[in-house]
Amino acid sequence: MQNYFITGIGTDVGKTLVAAIVVEALQSDYWKPIQAGDLDHSDTHKVKSLISNKTTHFFDNAYALATPMSPHAAAEIDEVEIQLSQIKRPITKNNLVIEGAGGLLVPLNSEDSVIDLIQPEDLIILVSRHYLGSINHTLLSIEALQQLGFSKIGIVFSGDEHPTTESIIIKKTNVTYLGRIPQLEIVNKKTVADEAEKLRMTLTEF
Repeated sequence: MQNYFITGIGTDVGKTLVAAIVVEALQSDYWKPIQAGDLDHSDTHKVKSLISNKTTHFFDNAYALATPMSPHAAAEIDEVEIQLSQIKRPITKNNLVIEGAGGLLVPLNSEDSVIDLIQPEDLIILVSRHYLGSINHTLLSIEALQQLGFSKIGIVFSGDEHPTTESIIIKKTNVTYLGRIPQLEIVNKKTVADEAEKLRMTLTEF
């Protein structure tokens, strides 16, 4: 069984939608270690509402924080300190999709960041979305991963297609291109299932 760690080049790049699509494609389990804000409509709730398969199991957050802020700041408001030792991966016999919070260097506390949640054997899926500055953010994210020795990195582009942006990122990084998720006019179980079907082969070969 394989763990897939899904992260993004920043916030609002489509990470949770991609997570739902990957979960549906692989019929994997899902875990969001840290949720900050929107506890009644969390990313776990969103993914659960978008998948159709009956196999996926959803695991509880290690930390569920009330305020929609960087985890370290949200934890301070809740008067707790996020500790890596308390973030224990769930045990499952299924593939597991793990969704990070924000980008890779978002702080969890004074020492640790989201990138420290990734383990060497994980397959890393980086979600990139075109905007002014996104090439820089994408290349920096990949460089941060590679400097720590991670080599199993795939990229999914989300939103409207931008060929010159996407081609230069692939050329400069040589990461695995897994596919693209277009800007969906409607996001529901059917459209997620349709996109999952398109990505299933590349994900299983990743």
